[in-house]
Amino acid sequence: MPMLALCVLLAAACAGCQHVPGQAGEQIAAPAPQPLLLEPRAIEILKASSARLAAARTMSFTAVVSYEHPSIYGPPLVHTTQSAVTLQRPDRLRVITSGDGPANEFYYNGKTMMAFSPAENLVAVADAPPSIDAMLEAAYRSAAIYYPFADVIVADPWRDIAEELDLAFYIGRSNVVGGTTTDMVAYATRGAFIQVWIGTEDKLPRRARAVYRSDPAQLRHQMDLSDWQIDPPVAADAFMSKRAEAAKRIPFAHPDSKPLPEGQAPRAR
Repeated sequence: MPMLALCVLLAAACAGCQHVPGQAGEQIAAPAPQPLLLEPRAIEILKASSARLAAARTMSFTAVVSYEHPSIYGPPLVHTTQSAVTLQRPDRLRVITSGDGPANEFYYNGKTMMAFSPAENLVAVADAPPSIDAMLEAAYRSAAIYYPFADVIVADPWRDIAEELDLAFYIGRSNVVGGTTTDMVAYATRGAFIQVWIGTEDKLPRRARAVYRSDPAQLRHQMDLSDWQIDPPVAADAFMSKRAEAAKRIPFAHPDSKPLPEGQAPRAR
């Protein structure tokens, strides 16, 4: 939608809000359902990016994730993590995470998943399903392990977006994110409002900003993706760690020892 048209719509909506319903015996009508706004250009860009990611047999990238937490003084504080991600479809994943908190490592080899805390020398190991998608769901449900870049590494990113998509529009181009030219797209699902920056030429995502609709504080979450490598050679032993295997074993379980309900939407940590 052109920005001028969007401004006109917003101005009209604000003008309508100035009227106070119910005066002089007026009947208050239920609001009419709003039609979905799915701009073809925005959909095309999202589909192209998803197709590029889905076609990769191996990939690696760095994800820097910043997310806000309320402070006791009111304004939110920002917490940041950095993850080096390597995957091999359909059943290999390695995530090495550092940041504003304890470092951790995650390994998945198609049969088992392993979460390792190097500083404490503790490891949790569990049997895992035979695909990255199913493993991500199992890790979240059983141990609350969730990665904000999950939508980037699933087998079909577009399918996961399309299932709950109710808004998508093209914003414009940027030359200041990710060291390249990107197309900016905003879209909304039942759970979140998201703005993404996608490489104009290579179709790879460089940044995403999200606000969860159910969050009354409207805290913001940002993820920057860099160091992209598509279909690089990956060593056979990349998805294991001898140091982790030798660490002290602990249960692979939710921090509160209570599995999360099936189907519950994950939240960025």
